[in-house]
Amino acid sequence: METPDTTDVPPTTVDDNNNASKEEDKKGGPGNKKARGIKTPKGTQDYEPRAMAIRKKVFGTITEIFERHGAVTIDTPTFELKEILMGKYGEDSKLVFDLADEGGELSSLRYDLTVPFARYCAAHRTRSIKRYQIGKVYRRDNPIMTKGRFREFYQCDFDIAGEFDLMIPDAEAIAIMDEILRALDIGDFVIKINHRKILDGIFAICGVPSNLFRPICSAVDKLDKTPWDEVKKEMVEVKGLSEASADKIRTFVEMKGAPKAMYERLVKEQSLDSDPTAKAGLTEMGLLFEYLEAFGVIDRISFDFSLARGLDYYTGVIYEAITLDKKLGVGSIAAGGRYDKLIGIFGSDLPAVGISIGIERVFTIMENRAKKSKVVVRETDTEVFVASIDKGQLANRMKICAELWKAGIKAEFLHKANPKIQPQLNYADTNGIPLAIIFGQNEVDGNKLQLKKLYGEKNEKDAKQEEFARGDLVAFVQAKLNDYYAFVKK
Repeated sequence: METPDTTDVPPTTVDDNNNASKEEDKKGGPGNKKARGIKTPKGTQDYEPRAMAIRKKVFGTITEIFERHGAVTIDTPTFELKEILMGKYGEDSKLVFDLADEGGELSSLRYDLTVPFARYCAAHRTRSIKRYQIGKVYRRDNPIMTKGRFREFYQCDFDIAGEFDLMIPDAEAIAIMDEILRALDIGDFVIKINHRKILDGIFAICGVPSNLFRPICSAVDKLDKTPWDEVKKEMVEVKGLSEASADKIRTFVEMKGAPKAMYERLVKEQSLDSDPTAKAGLTEMGLLFEYLEAFGVIDRISFDFSLARGLDYYTGVIYEAITLDKKLGVGSIAAGGRYDKLIGIFGSDLPAVGISIGIERVFTIMENRAKKSKVVVRETDTEVFVASIDKGQLANRMKICAELWKAGIKAEFLHKANPKIQPQLNYADTNGIPLAIIFGQNEVDGNKLQLKKLYGEKNEKDAKQEEFARGDLVAFVQAKLNDYYAFVKK
């Protein structure tokens, strides 16, 4: 699905990458003159181990939820034939990155994961699939790195394609979006919902010519970040709509509220009954709200007529999750909708619905939160650090690690032949490694080892080391790791 809209962040001429590079140039870099001026392209960045550790955890959480709902995963090329991508993104088509002509094939970097998925379904004659895909996409956008707005970024998509009963896949897709955002603990959020049939019906009721439905829809989509007067000006002066029609649209797009209450009000007032398309869309929404109530997510839903989603391929229900904490400064964090005709462009029609998590914005929230907290972000998954006290113990450290690795236990040792004990323990503590095995020549002679716990409160860390038999290495360490993971879950 389409990634959450990034245009709520005002355009800027400031290149965050260049600014960072200029600042580093002033400082002379890390003592290396050759490093001056070395930077990533505009709208991209490197990620250090700390950031990657956070990303790995987020990806793991999202993947687990996708698979919990029975999804399989696929992969598609990073670039597609240009003809596959063009004409699918409305006004955003100008943001597609074109590649140089290679042997007569015009190609472009993928703008999202949805159109390549539609091409995949047509090419493989897929008739039913519940799929997720995590991959990088590219947009010639004006980046604001601190707001999670990039030219190269990840999308996390979940889609259900196939012939199913009305609104059941849509409800599960929205429930999955809700489940992911709650699992990531991003704070309070609301999921705005609307229907393209309702929007088209509203436009017809308001006297909008059918050829202007999509351009006016694109203008309405800006209402969450642009005052009505500016949106109206665009409708009238740029799109060519009459002022009377624009004013009528305003009376509808300002309507929003609790899903069931607003639905019942619209049915009672028969506000949309004059247009069969809008009436059909409203009937579908009533069914959707029943299913969302069954899934237990209805309390985080807002029925909002101003939600439009600018892409041309949407045909049914559309939705967008918004963070409510203004201090986060990220706004839209997930989005999606139904697109029943997109796959048919490349072959036979196949109804589909899906979601896209604004993963870069999630990362922005998580990374900022980690910086403010004093919690150690573990850059590795190492469970045990093997340390020695006396000289000449390198081979024994290697043997212990090899035995732990063979048992599937993540272990490390310091790559020094005769390190002192304190640097070894400092490394383990700095990297958040929970357990340390410590030994010297006395332990080797006595066929014993010592285990030190490095997690918990200070008094727990300072507790006496536990001695155990060398032959019990794997069983003893595994038991202590079970205690550690039980502690982490508390």
